[in-house]
Amino acid sequence: MTDAAIEFVASLSAEERARAVFPASSPERSTWMYVPGARKGLCWSELSSGQKEKARALLRASLSKPGFEKVEAIRSLESVLREMENNPSRDPEKYWFAFYGEPSPEAPWLWRYEGHHVSLTFACRGGVTVASTPQFLGSNPAEIRSGERKGERVLGEQQDLAFAFVASLDDRQRSKAIVASDPPPDIVTSNARRAVIAGRLGLSSTELSKGQRGRLMALLRSFAQVQAPAEANRRMKKAEGDDIVFAWMGTLDPRGRHYFRVQGTKFVLEFDDTQNEANHIHTVWRDFDEDFGGDALLEHYRESHFR
Repeated sequence: MTDAAIEFVASLSAEERARAVFPASSPERSTWMYVPGARKGLCWSELSSGQKEKARALLRASLSKPGFEKVEAIRSLESVLREMENNPSRDPEKYWFAFYGEPSPEAPWLWRYEGHHVSLTFACRGGVTVASTPQFLGSNPAEIRSGERKGERVLGEQQDLAFAFVASLDDRQRSKAIVASDPPPDIVTSNARRAVIAGRLGLSSTELSKGQRGRLMALLRSFAQVQAPAEANRRMKKAEGDDIVFAWMGTLDPRGRHYFRVQGTKFVLEFDDTQNEANHIHTVWRDFDEDFGGDALLEHYRESHFR
């Protein structure tokens, strides 16, 4: 990833670099969103064909192969929305690349890829990824219900695994897991700088059978595996050793409004399908300490570059 980032930034003109690369200490480093709208950085539409190839190489180096394909599929849904809504502002070229600190195999730096329904942040130090959250992925529509791509569900695997896990619970377990009949209108942590979830509602993983815990870990893994294998394994190792609770809100009808979260002491995964008549998914993985590389990365940068 570091090598690919260095190559991408090297391909930029001085004017492009000024719009794409910011100080690592910039407060914009932790400003993110997942709705349509312009971002800081350079977007696909501003890149030459050669720069686009380097941009794809950076994404491929940063994600797993299925993760790259999923992110590209989400981007392609803008074309579906353009046709559904007759809205020319829906544009798969409106996704931005921004860097905080110069990509380096030694110094700490961070980069973000973001647009409608995608926000991916990677923090690096010593040529190694030290954080990859927030990780936001969304899908509108959740299921394409007409046209040439009818039946496609970009986040269908994750949704199906969640329903399979809930179906594996007995009545007592399910009564603890379902904490509300009405789901929230969106992910609870929103796009706040720090993720906060009040309390620890839901069913504890200590009350699951071995098979049920395996299903829960498979659900988490389906989100973690968007990342490159080493980063996905690092995330799962942390999750497997954590004290986890699972909470569900809303209906158990896959076509109805529903929300769930998997919450540990160090992270939270949220999934929300409530908008557009339950055909519009938002998902996010947040780390309570490591989002945006955490304060430790920023302090390291300050100590190394401002003494």
